[in-house]
Amino acid sequence: MVLPIHDDNPTHRTPWVTYLLILINVVVFFTEPIARISLTDETKLQQICRQEAFFRRYAAIPREITTGDQLPAVGQAAPPDSCRLIDPPPYEKSPAMSVLYAMFLHGGWLHLGGNMLFLFVFGNNVEDRLGRLRYLLFYIGCGYLATYAFAFANAQSTTSLVGASGAVAGVLGAYLVLFPRARVVSLITFLFFFPARLPAWLVLGSWFVIQYFYAQGAGLTTGSNVAYLAHVAGFAAGFLAMLLLRPKPRRRPPAYAFRPR
Repeated sequence: MVLPIHDDNPTHRTPWVTYLLILINVVVFFTEPIARISLTDETKLQQICRQEAFFRRYAAIPREITTGDQLPAVGQAAPPDSCRLIDPPPYEKSPAMSVLYAMFLHGGWLHLGGNMLFLFVFGNNVEDRLGRLRYLLFYIGCGYLATYAFAFANAQSTTSLVGASGAVAGVLGAYLVLFPRARVVSLITFLFFFPARLPAWLVLGSWFVIQYFYAQGAGLTTGSNVAYLAHVAGFAAGFLAMLLLRPKPRRRPPAYAFRPR
């Protein structure tokens, strides 16, 4: 595994949108039940029920996205050691908006930390090149495309999809197009951590290949709760979009144009 921690690629302006996205993700995480589990006296089952009910309300769910209708029943913690189903749910949910909400939800500290690290390392340069507004729209657009790609590949799934991974993967794809030769300081994990300065094409290319092979056969790899297919789709969307959005190099006028008469 290659873990990027810094790139040697200075920017010309402060990446305020990237910082804001990271801040929103962290703040939203603290509103989730999972962030406060250790502070409550609930049983383990009640904690799981409460977190799942939270995700059912705000996270993206493939069956809801593909049908346009929310699930008919949701679980809720009930004392002392049980979950109960509420049918119908006590709220109206918009599947399309849940895709946006899901981009700012995470399933744990490692999930949040990994996504924010990649966004911090690579997002600033992509924002610098695109400009703040285009970058924000690009980020959200990649997140939507990644989620919908996974949803239509797993149309009957009722698994909650959360995390900024699809949007962040789009940023990685864009970075690969823009700065393939930029040097990225990374930690290579093989029993121990070995620091190395590697070209971006190797760091990001290897990341994509790993995600692609994990995604083969099913969106959710057996025994895993990671939507690798969403990573692949987000990366591909960002890569292809940046091929269209990046400014073309200016052509120099022919030498004879500068010759004095």
